[in-house]
Amino acid sequence: MFRKSIKSISSIIFVSALFSCQGGNFDKEVTFVERIDTLSTNQFYVSNRAPLAPSALIKLPVGAVKPEGFLKEFLFRQRDGLTGNLGQISAWLQKSDNAWLSPDGEGKWGWEEVPYWLKGYANIGYILQDQKMIDEARVWLEGTLNSQRANGNFGPKHFDGENQDFWANMIMLYCLQSYYEYSEDPRVLTLMTDYFKYELSVPDENFLEGYWQKLRGGDNLHSVFWLYNRTGDEFLLELAEKIHKNTANWTGRNLPLEDIKNYYEIRDGGEVPDWYRDQVDWHNVNHAQAFREPAQYYLLSKNKADLEASYENFDIIREHFGQVPGGMFGSDEDARPGYADPRQGVETCGMVEQMNSDEHMLRITGDPFWADHAEEVAFNTYPAAVMPDFKALHYITSPNMALLDAENHFPGIGNKGPFLMMNPFSSRCCQHNHSQGWPYFIENLWMATPDNGVVAAMYGESKVEVKVGDGTQVSIEETTHYPFEEEINFILSTPKAVEFPLYLRIPAWASGASISINGELVKSDLSGIGFAKIKRTWSNGDQVSLTLPMEIEIKRWEKNSNSLSVNRGPLTYSLKIREKYLRRDSDETAIGDSKWQEGVNTKQWPSWEIRPVTDWNYSIIVDENDPASSFEVMKGKWPKSNFPFTLEEVPIKMVAKAKQIPEWTFDEYGLVGELKDLPKTSDQPIVDVTLIPMGAARLRITAFPELVNNSESK
Repeated sequence: MFRKSIKSISSIIFVSALFSCQGGNFDKEVTFVERIDTLSTNQFYVSNRAPLAPSALIKLPVGAVKPEGFLKEFLFRQRDGLTGNLGQISAWLQKSDNAWLSPDGEGKWGWEEVPYWLKGYANIGYILQDQKMIDEARVWLEGTLNSQRANGNFGPKHFDGENQDFWANMIMLYCLQSYYEYSEDPRVLTLMTDYFKYELSVPDENFLEGYWQKLRGGDNLHSVFWLYNRTGDEFLLELAEKIHKNTANWTGRNLPLEDIKNYYEIRDGGEVPDWYRDQVDWHNVNHAQAFREPAQYYLLSKNKADLEASYENFDIIREHFGQVPGGMFGSDEDARPGYADPRQGVETCGMVEQMNSDEHMLRITGDPFWADHAEEVAFNTYPAAVMPDFKALHYITSPNMALLDAENHFPGIGNKGPFLMMNPFSSRCCQHNHSQGWPYFIENLWMATPDNGVVAAMYGESKVEVKVGDGTQVSIEETTHYPFEEEINFILSTPKAVEFPLYLRIPAWASGASISINGELVKSDLSGIGFAKIKRTWSNGDQVSLTLPMEIEIKRWEKNSNSLSVNRGPLTYSLKIREKYLRRDSDETAIGDSKWQEGVNTKQWPSWEIRPVTDWNYSIIVDENDPASSFEVMKGKWPKSNFPFTLEEVPIKMVAKAKQIPEWTFDEYGLVGELKDLPKTSDQPIVDVTLIPMGAARLRITAFPELVNNSESK
């Protein structure tokens, strides 16, 4: 589902009438709203100060949300896997001669890698209350705090040409903000204030000049607003205008080609299509990270055109490269006109930056669309980009990929080298940056609302501690196996009776949701993207149950050879392909810019090829008038490991009818053949195949070719 317009940006639409019934001694009040009212300001959590637009939703401090279930298991595996051990193996994280630990910013090692890694590493420590991780993060944070120079600048002395490179500092500001939320160390506010005064003093012609920093200025803008909301310093609003003015033009359409700096090629030659000029950059990570900059600036400008531009940016790349399941887009590293088949992929960096952007957009707009989309990427595209033990990952992940090996697949994949390999050292960006994905997602599961309430913005087993109503701190425990199961249960713990609104997101895919309180049905048949608002006086031990019926839906991708994909609730399903793992030496299969610390035993950190053991060249046969009749849903036991994203332990499967397409083979580049080259019929017999959730399929066929005239299947 793509968003083509914004409805009611500045107003709240109440879609359905009040429903209430008596139960016990309390009125139970359920209202459906498209947006949460922003007419008041939360009294207990930092919100936007005037003249910024009111906060739609408010992020809770890191650590307020504690994960359980598979979300907690993800963090354990990151801690015990690559994220937790990069400090001992990554060349960029060695402490010797590291510019991030140097008071004068000098050192051999010192760019984006340290803060990329620290964003996730430190926050995992805060969330798990892991003192070892917190102490290690503190080493780097103290080094950063001690690096501030007399002019206010801090961090490595890194230049883009003749100009200061502000990009790596933008990432470290995220780390400092999380540290402040955890510790309330006032040195963070002092450093940021002095640093932003320095930025304001830099002439425009020398500010944000260069490729990465110019495109990603929205991250700098985010930190400026974060500080303004805590200090109220007026100069920060002047700096915000300066940052926006000097950031790449993400509102631009019909741009001159010279303004588009990313690498691109046009398949089979020819002219650059007109639509290619409607985005200032098509690099996958830049887009996933920076498409939101106009919406961030909207908080100051209050110009609805700025907000609309970010929605349009999201739509534009998906219109031309995102006609695929899983929520992302097929750019490989840089989107190339003519290469939009579901075998094209996206960087692991792009996935976690898209999730982070969705979370930003959700807080800025209050639009639950962004929560739906964050879940789509988190549950479908991201899990299979890493090994189950989180000790290796690959650079490019595609909806259709039936082989992961160490070969060069260029130009089928727009990167030269072993970019499909599961390797702990490739590439230096994803190796460090992937660490933010799950901790940031967990932090944004719950948010405070302007009316002193709380919203379950995204769903996952968790526990939140939050001040609500009159300031009473309550605890809400969420138990669920969502997104694999339909029911989500909440138990409230409160030291006294307290009135506040509890909001539950109703996803766009859900039809006929129902809510029970203390075992009594209070609302049924809730549909439409929005929030169920439950405002009542809550008592200790109150229980709420939300049921989100998960229907089977078929999506036709008309612009990608009319291929189809299968959804059930928030999960997309892929063909189950048996996998064979082949261990390889990482120092023989890493890409060229991989580096590890001297003395690291790379054999303890192997790479993996994953090869198919079973046939993959199937398309499924579906009665599109009654999709559910074409599938048998098979529910199994929840895995003892609490990790449902593997072939062996996934708790739900579907059986479908399918036909093999003999002409569908690996092509000359060693990739799954493109859909456009396939016949629309097959004379092969109808067989049963198994589909599993996309996130559990490291080899996957998710966009199935169109088959027509299969009358024998009906």
